[in-house]
Amino acid sequence: MTIKLLITGGTIDKVYDELTGQLVFKQTHLIDMLNQSRSMVETLSEVLFLKDSLDMNDADRALIFRKCQASDTNRILITHGTDTMVKTAKLLGKAVNDKTIVLFGAMIPCSMSNSDALFNLGVALSAVQTKECGVYIAMNGQVFDFNKVEKNKKLGIFTF
Repeated sequence: MTIKLLITGGTIDKVYDELTGQLVFKQTHLIDMLNQSRSMVETLSEVLFLKDSLDMNDADRALIFRKCQASDTNRILITHGTDTMVKTAKLLGKAVNDKTIVLFGAMIPCSMSNSDALFNLGVALSAVQTKECGVYIAMNGQVFDFNKVEKNKKLGIFTF
C-alpha cells in the first residue's frame, strides 16, 4: 500500500530565521521526519506549496482537492496549518468519499524542541492505514471526523 503525502506547509515545516526573528518556510521536513521516525510505510510525497494556512485561499484548497481526486492511491496524508485545517477538511469531506484522507500538522515546528510534529505524523500514518474511507484530522493523539472537530485556540488543541 502506497500512501500519497501532499505537503502544503503550516507550522510543521517552519523554521526560525535568525535574521528576522520570524518563523519562515525554507523547505519541507517531512522526508526527514519519516526517516527519523524509522517509518517503513511506502510513501510518495509531493510539495504543493509551503504556506501558513491563514494565507491559503480558495485556489489553494481547490488544488488540494484536485490532487486528492486525481491520486491513484486511496490513502492520502496532507500536511496543513492548524488555523484553517478544519475548513479544508470540510471541503474535502463533502466531496471525497472513495478515499481515506488524513490532515495533520503541528502546533510547534518540527525544527524546534518539544514539537508535536513527529507524534502527529505517527498518529496520522496509523490512521490513514486503518480508517475507512472518509476525511479525518489527526492532532493531539486523536483522530477526528472532519465534521466533528474544531480547534480550541485558547487551549491550542483540537477537540470534538
